[in-house]
Amino acid sequence: MIFIALRYLLERKRQTFLTLLGVFFGTMAYVGVSGFFVGFQGFMVQQLVNNAAQVHIEARKDYLTEHMLDVPFFGQGFLHHFWTSPPARVEGFQEVQSPAGWYRRLAADPRVAAYVPQLAAPALFTLGKNSVGTTITGCDPKSQAKVTTIADYMIAGKFTDIAVGGNRIVMGDELMKRLGAALNQTVMATVGVNPTAVPFKVVGRFYSGSRGLDLQAFASIQDIQRTNLTPNQVNEIGVRLKDYQEADVMAQTWAMSSPERVESWADQNANILSVFRIQMALRYSMIVTVLIVAGFGIYNILNMTVNQKRQDIAILRALGYDAFDVIMLFFSQGMIVGVLGGAFGLLCGYLLCSYLQSIPFMPATPSNPQGHLHIALTFEIFAQAALMAILSAAFASILPARAASKLSPIDIIRIGG
Repeated sequence: MIFIALRYLLERKRQTFLTLLGVFFGTMAYVGVSGFFVGFQGFMVQQLVNNAAQVHIEARKDYLTEHMLDVPFFGQGFLHHFWTSPPARVEGFQEVQSPAGWYRRLAADPRVAAYVPQLAAPALFTLGKNSVGTTITGCDPKSQAKVTTIADYMIAGKFTDIAVGGNRIVMGDELMKRLGAALNQTVMATVGVNPTAVPFKVVGRFYSGSRGLDLQAFASIQDIQRTNLTPNQVNEIGVRLKDYQEADVMAQTWAMSSPERVESWADQNANILSVFRIQMALRYSMIVTVLIVAGFGIYNILNMTVNQKRQDIAILRALGYDAFDVIMLFFSQGMIVGVLGGAFGLLCGYLLCSYLQSIPFMPATPSNPQGHLHIALTFEIFAQAALMAILSAAFASILPARAASKLSPIDIIRIGG
């Protein structure tokens, strides 16, 4: 049966070759595009997960809206309220209410890998005539290095040098460029509500490739608490989990039992994740398109073969081949095209992805010094591509195969097949 199917395909070499190309290019394109999308998404998720805490426990701040005071001021009888100057203020706390309680809770939770208390405050750095406004974060450097990858981005000095105290600071590369600062140089910083500028010595420099992060600075939490005139105050606790995919569930659970605002990394990057969903929709729409194009090519060649091989079908039926044998004959032709086209497409898709991985496309970072593209070469992508090729061949083959099986020798002779 396979021999006859191959012979039929080879009799129409041009059409068979073009159909093979359709399956081949469809499979290769799916592997290449999926590898790029999945690899890029994986890279971005790792950046989002590792560059910052996976769960953020912050001091709660609620914003007063225009009509929140309608009932307290005017009662239930008034249906319409118009403010000449609507009320606006921030309700909440400036710090985490019970940090010690959170420390005990996090230390006892087996799902927590590490946590770090932080005090983030607005700061104005001045060096000579240059001034830059940014955020300075006070933290315990050893804990911060466990929660985030900031220590891996150091290009000068060590992140743990700020643990010594004495107003030592680590600055991002972009911040140092804007200030014109150098290592071991002293800059003046006005932190938070303290109007007095305080000298800080630059003992380290980091570069992450993210301009937002590279504009920030880090120091010992004791130094920032003292400079900000808020001793023992903590306004955020960063948490790293053993499994970052549990962040949403844990954040929701903790938020229901505490006065603090608790958010996962996914909550804080909802816009980026929505872009990922659009990319996945485009990826799966491409699957449907490839299935239709490849399937139509296989259907076309098999349908033409059935019409041209009526006499052969009549001879096979006269020799004792039943309807199922005829179905398998033409079904085998479609599967041969699908399997061969898919196999070559998988091979060339792998070679294409390997080449794309060698392209220095992105800015160099400590974690990716060559700036290569991140391409996913996972088993799932190749399995999906192979399944796509086989399914398109199977669905496109079944209709012509069934049509051929319904032809009987008497009907073929009567109509002059």
